[in-house]
Amino acid sequence: MSGTLTAPDANSALALRADVTTISVVGLAHATSHFFQLLLPPLFPWLATEFSLSFAELGTLASLFYLVSAFGQAAAGFLVDRLGARIVMFGGLLLFALAAMIGSQANGYGMLVATAVISGIANSPFHPIDYSIINQRISAARIGHAYSAHGLSGTFGYASATLAMVLLAQQFGWRNALACAAIFALCVLTVAVIFRDAIDTRSLAGSAQKPSANAPPESSLAFMRQPIVWMCFAFFFVITFSNSAIQNFATPALQAFAGLKLAVAATALTGYLVCSAIGQVAGGFAISRQWADPERVVAYALCGSAALLILAATGLAGGIATLLLVMLAGLGTGVAGPSRDLLIKRATPAGATGRVYGTVYSGLDAGLAVSAPIFGWLMDHDLPSAIFIGAALAMLVAMLIGLLVGRAVNNSRTT
Repeated sequence: MSGTLTAPDANSALALRADVTTISVVGLAHATSHFFQLLLPPLFPWLATEFSLSFAELGTLASLFYLVSAFGQAAAGFLVDRLGARIVMFGGLLLFALAAMIGSQANGYGMLVATAVISGIANSPFHPIDYSIINQRISAARIGHAYSAHGLSGTFGYASATLAMVLLAQQFGWRNALACAAIFALCVLTVAVIFRDAIDTRSLAGSAQKPSANAPPESSLAFMRQPIVWMCFAFFFVITFSNSAIQNFATPALQAFAGLKLAVAATALTGYLVCSAIGQVAGGFAISRQWADPERVVAYALCGSAALLILAATGLAGGIATLLLVMLAGLGTGVAGPSRDLLIKRATPAGATGRVYGTVYSGLDAGLAVSAPIFGWLMDHDLPSAIFIGAALAMLVAMLIGLLVGRAVNNSRTT
């Protein structure tokens, strides 16, 4: 029997290799963008001592990053659609390296501000970049796993940033830690350049945007007139409330009403993120095996997480059991992630991937900006259980919006 692959087998193997390469490069770039979102915060203790900075000044650096990223994300989508995702990715990675190098040479607060602003600009195009590449290059059979890998890479970027920056600063000083981050960004850029063919969307985007012979010319802003785009924006805006509540306030809330010690309560976020990562893997299989329509997967998953958080908010389960309920709620948010991404893909007009994802995902940054003060106010007024009730309500509202998006997508397909 010959060991030579038949044509269908060879094509399948080549397609698998191409998909894996694309997913790997996109995942590495996405992890890098999340790493650089936490470039400065782990170094705040060193920066405060070096430059005699207040917590308000340090917090402003983080706020500047997200503010610039929020405004830049929508605009970056237009660049991705016009120039292609690959060249914009190269530019973003280069700006990350520049930002870190400027930070390593900082002689005062002004240069730290420049680091935060340039990092925000660099971060802004990565969601439009990533989803443009995934949606245009990955085969339908593996799109769910691509979304899972994308979500997992972001979680890994967050997790590794704090550990790496703190360890480097402790061993070599904060300036060398930032210099190492700059070198890391350049290494990722080198990988992206080497495998540039795996992330090229120019010809694919061009064919998608080519109008039919009888179609009138359409403005590049025409997608903004479609209600479904703003429904997707609303979904991200609302779901961010639940993430903000857990990530920022789960620890003090559990201390306050569940009677847990700080060291124990602090494990809530870690457990939540681990469960979310497991859920993302399961969510990828939910898409590839077509267990249900994506909006229904989102609805079931978020409803389950909301129920766990409401039960946790009652405090009836006891301290450790309440902690476990909060952790397990991460499973649902993780499972919902890949189906959420597929739902938005189906809602995106042809040729507008970058613009739509840039606009829709700016809802994340907007939600973070609005939600944190609200949940902070609840904690200031001794309402710790309201943190979990608020997170659950946000999930339920997002669930309803997701169902509406699914209905709108299905209606557009039948008309």
